[in-house]
Amino acid sequence: MDLKGKKVLVVGLGKSGLAAALFLRRQGAQVTVSDVRSADALAKDIPALLEEGINVEAGGHGLLTFRRQDLIVISPGVPLDTPELVQARNFGRPIIGELELAARYLQGKILAITGSNGKTTTTSLVGEILERAGLPTLVGGNIGVPVIDLIPDSTPDTWSVLEVSSFQLESTEQFHPAISVILNITPDHLDRHGTFENYALAKERIFAAQTEEDYVVLNADNVRAAHAAEHAKARVYWFSLDRSVPQGAWVEQGQVVFRVAKDAPVEGILPLSSIPLKGEHNVENVLAAVCAGRLAGASARAAREAIEKFRAVEHRLEYVATINGVEFYNDSKATNVDATAKAIAAFSGGIHLILGGKDKNSDYTQLSQLLRERVHAVYTIGSAAAKIESHLRGVVSLHSCETLAKAVNAAASAAHPGDVVLLAPACSSFDQFDSYEHRGHVFKQLVSDWRGLSGLPAVVARIHSV
Repeated sequence: MDLKGKKVLVVGLGKSGLAAALFLRRQGAQVTVSDVRSADALAKDIPALLEEGINVEAGGHGLLTFRRQDLIVISPGVPLDTPELVQARNFGRPIIGELELAARYLQGKILAITGSNGKTTTTSLVGEILERAGLPTLVGGNIGVPVIDLIPDSTPDTWSVLEVSSFQLESTEQFHPAISVILNITPDHLDRHGTFENYALAKERIFAAQTEEDYVVLNADNVRAAHAAEHAKARVYWFSLDRSVPQGAWVEQGQVVFRVAKDAPVEGILPLSSIPLKGEHNVENVLAAVCAGRLAGASARAAREAIEKFRAVEHRLEYVATINGVEFYNDSKATNVDATAKAIAAFSGGIHLILGGKDKNSDYTQLSQLLRERVHAVYTIGSAAAKIESHLRGVVSLHSCETLAKAVNAAASAAHPGDVVLLAPACSSFDQFDSYEHRGHVFKQLVSDWRGLSGLPAVVARIHSV
């Protein structure tokens, strides 16, 4: 893909957009960046772009800007039905995403992981399994490192382990993982994709370019993920909590096991008691990681050792502190209803749950049974609060708190020894925070401040300042 002298437009100046713009310029392209945000909002990035000779269009998209390009590269946060993109497509302008662009330059093999929940934990764990096995490994994508930034370190022997989202996948064309993984498909991002089926089909694009020489790993216990097998050309492997599978990973007699083929012996990987992560959903993540890691060439021993040493990823059911017998957990990454349900299910009861943020056209009534069984009270925040309260009225005690600070104060004040204060919002963060990471950091700082105000002793794990 020769970019020298080509006019390329990058739409959306997020982390991946910035990385794409700089990469394209260094490939000799004439690069313009267009973003709907104001120049003031982009102030920290504009100087670096201008120094590289990159033009910046801020405060909106110009139709002529889109028409005058040889290639348009979009950031994951930019919908494909943005009017300027629709018109550019009608004019025959090629449009791809940062993931597609980067994958065309990555050397080595790709192991890509998607799903509604568990992507970051599983991606991190697979990366550690491959590293433990001594395989050259890079980790990036939606996990925080733009895929384009992996290109300089990739070699023909490298495994690039990528977390990929539906936003990234919907703009792919030739993206070709040697191993793809779909952890689960449950309703999410319906505000972007419109219907659940559109969302599921975007997830399935992870294996669209795979062949019979490749592998796809699917969750046998998730109806929609299992259904994806009907559309896959690659060899299908499975993981399951509930039953044995012909080839893949499952739980048998309290142990994670793996079988590479139907007629192959069953390998014991490790007992469930050795998994250091909380919650049944994390057992699923471990099963998927074992399956993907073994297919990539890691030994059973490397998988076991990596899992035993693994610790929860920040903002994913992350233990924060114990204050006067009350445990605080940060699951800011629980940005949809299914993720919140999994977080609640990880505790036997006594939960003070913080819900809310920006709604994604979600149905919060799906939480009702779990709330009745395990949650003392719900503390709502953000723009979704009124909708959440209307869905859950009469199910659980509701407290309208508006802000995260008020919610932490209310929940911590009401909790008794043995209870849990859990941030698992079931919403995106973009009404009040820059990202789910920002929201999680604020939560941890608020817990730290509460500990100091209470004057109570605490056991604390990894409290980060904002």
